[in-house]
Amino acid sequence: MKTDPVKIFRKCGGQLRMSEAIEHGITRYMLYSFRDKGIIDQISRGVYRLSELPPVSNPDLVTVALRYPNAVVCLISALSFHEITTQIPHKVSIAIPRNSYPPSLEYPPLLVHRFTDQAYQAGIEEHQIDGVTVKVYSQEKTLADCFKFRNKIGMDVVLEALKLYKRRKKFDHRKILEYAKICRVDKIVRPYLEAII
Repeated sequence: MKTDPVKIFRKCGGQLRMSEAIEHGITRYMLYSFRDKGIIDQISRGVYRLSELPPVSNPDLVTVALRYPNAVVCLISALSFHEITTQIPHKVSIAIPRNSYPPSLEYPPLLVHRFTDQAYQAGIEEHQIDGVTVKVYSQEKTLADCFKFRNKIGMDVVLEALKLYKRRKKFDHRKILEYAKICRVDKIVRPYLEAII
C-alpha cells in the first residue's frame, strides 16, 4: 500500500467506517491487524478510530452518527443533549423518515421513531462532537416533538423541559408553535405556552 493507513485515518478526522476504509484502500485484514496492535479502536461494529485521539466525549451519539448519518437525535436524548431535562436517557432516541428501514445496533440501544417527511426534516441542527457531525433537533423542535409523544415520555418530563428551556435567555414561543403546527400539536401546546409566558 502506497499511503500509510494511519495517515488516511488522520486525513479523515481519525475515524472511519469499514466501507470508507476499504474505499481508501485499507483492507479488512489491515483494520483487524491495527485493532489487535492497539493502533485503532473499534468503537462499534464497522466503526474504527485512532487510539491516539482523546476519548470520545459522547460515544453513544458519535457511534449512532457514524453508523447512521441520516438518523436525527430526538426526544429525551435531544433534551439531554441541550441540557433541558434531568432525565438520563437509557437508550438513544432517533428519528428516521417514515419509509426508512429502522437501523439495528447492538450498542448503544436505540429507540427508533418514524416521522413524516415534514416533521423529520424540520429543525435539524448539525453539531460537531469529536470531529463527527451529529444531527440533533433544535430545542424548540424537540419540545414540539415531546408534546407529540407526551403519552410515551410523560407530561411531567415535557413540562420540566419547557420550564428549563424558559430559564434560558432565548425563549422563542413562536418557533415552538411553528414546530408544533408541523407536528400537529399546536392546539395542545398553545395553552401551556400562554401559561408559562
